[in-house]
Amino acid sequence: MTLSSHLHELRKKHEALSDAVEKAQRSPASSDAQIADMKKQKLKIKEEITRLSQD
Repeated sequence: MTLSSHLHELRKKHEALSDAVEKAQRSPASSDAQIADMKKQKLKIKEEITRLSQD
């Protein structure tokens, strides 16, 4: 996998998590722990995107 395709996949995952977090925050059935976990995953992906973009 090339770096650009890997970055593209990471960005897609980040966007999907953003959408999931928004939906979960609007849903009363979602727990704060689930939302926090998704936000942590999203942050890790964002940090990876930043790290790879700087190389």
